[in-house]
Amino acid sequence: MLDLHRDLFKSLERKVGKIFSFLPITPNQCTLISVLFALISLYFLIKQNLILAIIFFIIAGFLDFVDGAVARYKNIATEMGAYLDTIADRYVEAILLFGMLFLSLPKILLPSYIWIFLILFGSILTTYAKAAAKEKDLVFQELKGGILSRGERIILLIISLILGIFNFFWMAYLLIIIAILTNFTALQRILMAIRINKKTEV
Repeated sequence: MLDLHRDLFKSLERKVGKIFSFLPITPNQCTLISVLFALISLYFLIKQNLILAIIFFIIAGFLDFVDGAVARYKNIATEMGAYLDTIADRYVEAILLFGMLFLSLPKILLPSYIWIFLILFGSILTTYAKAAAKEKDLVFQELKGGILSRGERIILLIISLILGIFNFFWMAYLLIIIAILTNFTALQRILMAIRINKKTEV
């Protein structure tokens, strides 16, 4: 849902772009550094240090915001930059989910690795449903929306890690909710593309 209200963050984005425009690195380099911080977060997940894992993942997520903000503020945004940003987003999220496999999460209905896989599957399908609809000319504009787009998904994953500091059962229950809602969002986008295509055919 947050992807439908990006205009609300325009002023914040401009401020962030202005503040970090002095960095001696390009937005694309900033994008790649975000993946590096995600890998550091993975290391701490493997070591069962959730606090440091959360800190480095938040840094990775913030850098993902900074790269686009700086590119637009300096008016150097490119299609290649947007492409790299999208690819990096997938890597960062997948790295986090991979790291969760090393945690001693309890079995709730299904083993925890099944729920983690379902989150990854749903997030990939949510993105692919959008990309495929555009590629196959079912829609003229990018599909957006759904109950759990990437922004909400990342926020909930961070919250799940915070819960994990105190209780792995709380974390596991939230991961189940994320898994269900992520796949529901993918179905929403698929149906949205079909509905839009039917309207254009009439």
